This record gives sequence, C-alpha cells and structure tokens, in this order.
Amino acid sequence: MELIPAPRAVEEPTGPGVPLGPDTALWAAPGTERTERWLRATLGAALNLPLRPGPPDARDGVRLLLDDTLAPEAYRLTAMAGDGVEIRGGGPAGVFWGAQTLRQLLGADAFRRAPLRPAAAPSVPAGVVEDAPRFRWRGLLLDVARHFMPKEGVLRYLDLMAAHKLNVLHLHLTDDQGWRIEIRRYPKLTEIASWRSRTKFGHRASPLWDEKPHGGYYTQDDIREIVAYAAERHISVVPEIDVPGHSQAAIAAYPELGNTDVVDTAALSVWDTWGISSNVLAPTDTTLRFYEGVFEEVLELFPADAAEFSPFVHVGGDECRKEQWTESVTAKTRIADLGLTDEEALQSWFIGHFDTWLAARGRRLIGWDEILEGGLAPGAAVASWRGYAGGIAAARAGHDVVMCPEQYVYLDHRQAPGDDEPVPIGFVRTLEDVYRFEPVPAGLTQEEARHVLGTQANLWTEVMEDSARVDYQAFPRLAAFAEVAWSPLAAPADRDYADFERRMTAHYRRLDALGVAYRPPAGPRPWQRRPGVPGRPIEGPPPNR
Repeated sequence: MELIPAPRAVEEPTGPGVPLGPDTALWAAPGTERTERWLRATLGAALNLPLRPGPPDARDGVRLLLDDTLAPEAYRLTAMAGDGVEIRGGGPAGVFWGAQTLRQLLGADAFRRAPLRPAAAPSVPAGVVEDAPRFRWRGLLLDVARHFMPKEGVLRYLDLMAAHKLNVLHLHLTDDQGWRIEIRRYPKLTEIASWRSRTKFGHRASPLWDEKPHGGYYTQDDIREIVAYAAERHISVVPEIDVPGHSQAAIAAYPELGNTDVVDTAALSVWDTWGISSNVLAPTDTTLRFYEGVFEEVLELFPADAAEFSPFVHVGGDECRKEQWTESVTAKTRIADLGLTDEEALQSWFIGHFDTWLAARGRRLIGWDEILEGGLAPGAAVASWRGYAGGIAAARAGHDVVMCPEQYVYLDHRQAPGDDEPVPIGFVRTLEDVYRFEPVPAGLTQEEARHVLGTQANLWTEVMEDSARVDYQAFPRLAAFAEVAWSPLAAPADRDYADFERRMTAHYRRLDALGVAYRPPAGPRPWQRRPGVPGRPIEGPPPNR
C-alpha cells in the first residue's frame, strides 16, 4: 500500500478487494457525522458513489464507528470482500483520518472533483491498516500577510492539509506589509492597513518592484467560514496577531499606536518591502487597550471549542527592534515606572500583559521563542523557530513547545542548489532533508520531551506572489513533513528514504489530480522559474543549533 504518511501497521492478505458502486451503503454510527458528510461530498463526487444510508451489515458496505479502545486520533481500517470496509476510530478525528487513508487506497482518481469514468467500479484492496499519529500538533503556517491568499485558497489548503493528516493551520494574519482580518471597531485596519501601494519583487536587496497595489482581507464571516470548514476536517485554526513588532501596517492605520515622540507616525504607510521594520508598537495604555479590543473580536471569531488546539492564540513576539524604544521618553518612563531593567524586559512585560489577559478568558498564548526572554506564565506555549535552543529551554522550563526550526522546516528556503530555483532563499532544504528532520531535540529527558506538542512547517510568503508559488515551495516537501509529524519513523540517519520516494511516485499522481503545482523531482518546469529575480541563498549546511 503506497500510503503517505506511512501507517504504523499494514496487513495485506491475498484475495479480492471490496468493490464500491451505486449500491454501496454507508452506515455511520453516532459521532462520525463529519466523516460521513466528507465521504459523500468528496469521494462521492470524485467516484460517482451515492453512498446512500444503509444497515451496518450491508454486503460490501462502508461502516464508520467509534472504538474507545483506540487513542482519540487512532484508527483501524479493515477491507474484506463480502464484509465491506470498516473504519474504527478512537474518536471522531480518528475516523476522519481513516477516511483519508481510504481515499488513498482508491487511487488518484479519488482526488478529483468529478468522475473521469462514471461507469467504472472502484475497489478497495483487501487488508487492515492500523494507525495513530506520533504527534498531536501537526501544523502548517500560512503567511497571508506578506502576500494575501484569498479565502478560496485557504479553504483549498485546508483540504490539502486534511489529505496529509495535518491538523493545525497557523494563520499569520498581520505584519508590517498588511493586516488581513476585519476588526469592526477599528475599520481603518481594513480600509488602510490591508493594502500597500507596491511590492518588492524578490529579496529585499532586489532592485525590482511590482508597482501594482497589493491587498485583501478576510471579513468576519470569511473567518467564521474558514474556522467551520477546518473544524469539519478536524483542523484547528490558530490566529496570529503580531505584537509588539511586525506592526507597521497597524501603525499606518492608527498612528497613535506607534512611538510618536520619536517618529512622525502619521507619515507612515503600509510597508512595501521585506525585512524587519523599526516601526514597532509603543508600550502605552492606549496600545494595550487597542489590542485588547482586537483580541476580543478575534476570540469571538475563533471559538475555543472548535477543535483540539482552538484555545491557542499566537501573538508573535519575535524580531521586535528596540531602536525607537531606546529613544522614546514614553518608553523610558514606562521602564522606570515598572521597575524594569531595559527594553528587552519591556517587551517581556508587553507579552506578559496579553498572556495574563488571554489566560483570564480561558485561552492559551503561544508565541515565537523570543517570548521566553523574561519569563512566561505556566500555561503559555512556545513555537521554537530559531533552531532547537528555544524549544529545549521552553521544555525544560515546563512550557509546551511546537518545533518549527527555521533551518529545517521553513519551506520558503530553496529546494536545490541550482540556478533554476525561483528566487532562491536561505539554505538548501531538499525533500530528503525534510524527511530526515527530527522534531524532538536531543538531550531532553523523557519528562521534558512530553512538552513537545508536535511540529509545524512554515510558509513565509515574501517571495511567493501567488498560489502557484506557494504550491511550489510547499510540495512535495509538505508530504515528507507530514510523514515526520505523523509516522513513528526511525532515527533520521536510519530512515528509509528510498521507500518514501517509491511511495511518492503514487503520491505525485494524487497531487496532479488535486491540481497542486509542486516542484517535480527533476527540477522546476520552465514557467516555475523566476530568472533575473534576486534571492538570498545561504551556502553550506544549516547550523545545528
């Protein structure tokens, strides 16, 4: 069985499979309704299968049921001629992941939106698949702030995530270059901060510009739709509202949020280039009240009970430049009034305020590993991006950790050393490199390692101007990452990459059926290249830190 991610155990007896056709019945026990709907809407449409309701003992039918002897996301899929197909899950999510495996077993045509051969009768090969994920948090970050991804693109990525058994969408909604979520009490965030007049094309040192205005945002109903669509697929959506750095777009809309005693914030516009802006939020009560208002609406749009990790809210907290604070009388006064030592402690105080504010509302703060500096409340979690060190420090301090080290799973990094790679950024991270990534840092005790919730791949979109570029950077590496996050693989050096490549041969046909503009194994197609657009390649292996 050419399955990705690889399951824990497969039994492939000889004998006929289970034919599915117009008379195939679908029986769904209580608690499996989401998978029942998904099967009819997705497999039914792709393979011309009505999957009408029927009794559990229907010959060659499909049965969905819960089994409390299994872990919540575990499943057991059994296919036997005469007895049909049965998917047992430890919880509703387990049944859904079993249905994703069923789809793969039915071949690439099952990944289309309409039947190619309506009269053909697909068949599920006989066998038993027993499976469960290694990590609870199996995430993907989509940066929709640098280049906006319309709602339909986000929904499409939720489907791609579900097909790879990923279950957390980290939605990076705000940055210097754009604000992407409607906040009704602050209309200028969408009137002004959601678009920029032009865009740097390529790395920030590039001389090239796209002079066309760029922008877009999600209405509140768009967000509700995204969250509901994700929940149907057992995916949590974790919003990120970046503070106190990466905030020039917000300051351009509401100048009082910036350090007005240092710069003329009224003259600022939404940033049109890349890098890290020096225009950061002022550490004032005005700023705190403003963002409390933002987060009040965010909490309503992202309900805590939507999916497993829905209580989390990401606040950024990374790459906050301090030059304006060092010059600001207001900031110096705040440092003195609070009895703080310096600007680094001031940032810790700023993050700590929202840590307490969110905790009081039953939510959990998560931020990039810089938020460790100065201490965190016990319930806060850390996304370790600057290598392994932040994750190690957080786990040893008793904080939950999501491992997403830049050098290994930032999928904006280039995929090969050749000149044909479009806008080459960062280190070379091949498909095999991603497959050999190990999320749990070496040196943690067993107790400390329990704090590693899981792992996440990040798609930063400075040089990804449209969905085809996002696809190219994501795939096929996201398939390798999904196997790292789901499957109980051997140590990195001992992993059977040749077997993964063999299974990818079948998976490329699935990606083709889904319309994914992935990077082919032989290199980019002519239209995937960006000749003459400068990147920022870094030579040599990434630092192991």
